Amino acid sequence: MRSADTRQLDLFGPADAPAAGLGAGRPARHPAHEPPPLRSPADDPRRPAAATPPPPPPGLPPGARWLTLDLDGWTLGYALRRARRKTIGLHIRDTGLAIQAPAWATRAQIEDAIRHKAAWIRDKLDERDRRLEQLALQAGQWRPGGRIPYLGIAIELRLDGARPARYEGNPDAPAEGDRLFLPLPDAADAGRVQERAQAWLQARARIDFEARLRRCLDRAGQSIAGWGLSSAQGRWGSCTSQRRIRLNWRLIHFAPALIDYVVAHEIAHLKEMNHGPAFWREVERLCPDFRTARDTLRRQPPDTLPLI
Repeated sequence: MRSADTRQLDLFGPADAPAAGLGAGRPARHPAHEPPPLRSPADDPRRPAAATPPPPPPGLPPGARWLTLDLDGWTLGYALRRARRKTIGLHIRDTGLAIQAPAWATRAQIEDAIRHKAAWIRDKLDERDRRLEQLALQAGQWRPGGRIPYLGIAIELRLDGARPARYEGNPDAPAEGDRLFLPLPDAADAGRVQERAQAWLQARARIDFEARLRRCLDRAGQSIAGWGLSSAQGRWGSCTSQRRIRLNWRLIHFAPALIDYVVAHEIAHLKEMNHGPAFWREVERLCPDFRTARDTLRRQPPDTLPLI
């Protein structure tokens, strides 16, 4: 294999000198008899100031360098690492854009690849930002005083020592101000609070979903071989040709109308194992206002729950 040193260019030369300040030291106004001084394009007040380059994330991977690239109206930071590969690879991590490039790829070639994928990169970075924000919100929920959605209502979590879990309110019809008391000490960490709260939510899901299934099955004139809860990351429910239904337990976070739609959707598959026109007519017969619920769930994948 040819040595990388014989083909690699110096991609990490000295950084460009910083641009001069805009109009530094210029008088606020000029006397009428004196012409204003000549200005460079950088002094044009209509020209937006250069964005501050993004700082490198803590803990770059071994052998990686932090670089920046000015794109159309924004500055991108990325971690570049050389690797034994034939192409330039772009990956979005929690820390940002990571690029693996072969030793022969020049800085210009790498930047061309970035520009070619700039829209994709920005979309993926926005998705990452939203996901990290959601995770941060969720982390704050699993504590005394945290609030989690239950049947569409935000209920408050409380810790109550060794006493059994109890719900202050009507768990069949939750209302604002309801509280869930968990059998944990005040010093319990977020992981234990989350585990206990989700156990209670799953138990309630079994009770609630069972009743909704029975009502919808009676309306449809159908029967099933059995049903159970799932923890799927990408789907809310499923129905097999063996007439077994599974419902994602995280549906318990949603308002009843959304749960009823998923139940009707799966029960409609007992008659139509497809998503053709006849299937959607059956869904509408069982759940007349299904379109609103369907559109809401399409915007909310299971792995982003719970959210307030």
